[in-house]
Parts: sequence; structure tokens; C-alpha cells
Amino acid sequence: MAPSTTIDAASASATAPFGRMLTAMVTPFEPDGSVDYDGAARLATHLVDQQRHDGLVVNGTTGESPTTSDDEKRRLLLAVIEAVGDRAVIVAGAGSNDTAHSRELARQAEEAGADALLVVTPYYNKPPQEGLIHHFTQVADATGLPNMLYDIPGRAGVPIETATLLRLAEHPRIAAVKDAKGDLFAGSLVMSETDLVFYSGDDALNLAWLALGAAGFVSVVGHVVGAELHEMIDAYRAGDQERALSIHRRLLPVVTAIMTRTQGAIAVKAALNLLGLPGGTVRGPLVDASPEFAARLREDLTIGGVKVPEVNR
Repeated sequence: MAPSTTIDAASASATAPFGRMLTAMVTPFEPDGSVDYDGAARLATHLVDQQRHDGLVVNGTTGESPTTSDDEKRRLLLAVIEAVGDRAVIVAGAGSNDTAHSRELARQAEEAGADALLVVTPYYNKPPQEGLIHHFTQVADATGLPNMLYDIPGRAGVPIETATLLRLAEHPRIAAVKDAKGDLFAGSLVMSETDLVFYSGDDALNLAWLALGAAGFVSVVGHVVGAELHEMIDAYRAGDQERALSIHRRLLPVVTAIMTRTQGAIAVKAALNLLGLPGGTVRGPLVDASPEFAARLREDLTIGGVKVPEVNR
């Protein structure tokens, strides 16, 4: 079903309610581990103004949301909204493995001014499908904001099954799915039978999801190649599949470097630090990238066309 709340952003439409090019933004931390709110505002501005982002996901798992407090989430969301909320769709991560807590996070995000919610499958608990329906419905009922479900069984331990998505699609505020399940056929079935809008949540499958009718991406590598990914979307939608494929292939070293060698937040923060952009440290249980990893990352980013300064700014 279509969301009951209209998002005021030029990029949003019935076929792409959250825009087309989004990134799950990291949460920059200071060397002492505190949240760098000014850095988050600068990073958000860079992503929107320089990397052609239609929207940003704030307080998602790439933003290390399991390790940030509710007050930190609120302040981070406010900082990003103040920086770019007038020209980008701001999607607030509100998912956790506790339904009551997720409802509170959803309400907090709505009060802060978020445009929409990203709600991840409850992790570790491994609820049955009826439990997922209850959880997602409860969160969707908590606010007037449209919801994007985040299907990532590799971390959550359980998938959102096709039959479950068909039922959840009946909710007026469940509008989209960020898919990191990688089942292209299942996604095709859901899109053919419902109004749910799909977004690629796996950078390796971005082009494949476009071919099957996805609206766009919720990316991680978009931190460093967002403009190129937006160009890929534009080319594909204009019917220039050859151009889209060329961009996909050119970015393979970047996707490989950031998404396959270590945890994504570790890798992308290392990339941001190489580029002189706000990334900072990670919080435990994650650990910062080693110098050896950073050196190889620099090489792969360069091969992928990213201009990495010789010395960090």
C-alpha cells in the first residue's frame, strides 16, 4: 500500500517514495568514542551536495545503532535534519530486537522530524513469521510515518518470507523493503503482487535489482561513489543498459574492497578517513581497520576511479 504520509522531497514519487539513491550513513565518532555531531552534519552535506544522494538512512546498523544510546540517536538525527533535511529524504533507523523499544525509537524519530523509518528484522531473537508480522505492525502503528522494512537474514537469523511480506503489504504505512536477502525471484514475486517498493540493500546486486524493478539503492559504497551509483540509476531508467553495466563493472573493485573483506562500517569508515571525510573510529565490538587493510583499500578505491588524496586532509 502507498504510505499515508507524503514525503516533501523532489526525488520522491509513487514509484520511489524515499528517493532513488540513498546511503545507510555511518555515525562519525571522535577519537574518544563520542559521537561527532558536527562531523555527521558535514558528512551528510557532502553526500547530498557532492554525491547526489536523494536520501540518507540515519541510525541504521551501518551507523552502529546497536552501540548508540537513544539520546545519541535523537541528537544525530536532529543534526542531519538541520544540515540536509530541506533537500533530502531522512529515513531514521528505528529497528531493534525489542518491539517496545522499536516503537519508542519510531516515535522519537517522528518527533525529531524524520521523513520515514527503516525497521530491521529483530536480530538474535529469531522470531517466527507471526512474530515478525506482530513486530512490524506494532512499529508501523506507532507513528504516521511510512516504513521501509529491512530484510537481512544474514544478520537477523531469519528472513521475512514472501507470504509474510504479502500480508505486511496490506498495512497502509508499510511502503518498501530494503532487501539484503538476495533472493531476486522472491523479490520479483512480492513486487508483482503488491505495491511494496524494493530498494537494493546489497551493493553487489544493485544493477540486478534495477533490472527487476527496484526503485533504487540503500547503499554502503555510496559514501564514496554515490554520484556514480546515481548515474547508474539514471542510465538504466533512460534505457541505456550498456552505460549502466559499464558503471557497474567499473565500481566492482570498490564494492569488493568495502563489502567483502571486513565488516562494512569498518571498511567504509576507513575509506572516508582516506578521503579526508568525517568517519572516525568505530565502537566495540568492532575494531578499526588495520594499516594494511587501509593500504589495500586505497589501491582498490583508486582502481575503481575514486580519487584518494596522497595525504589525509
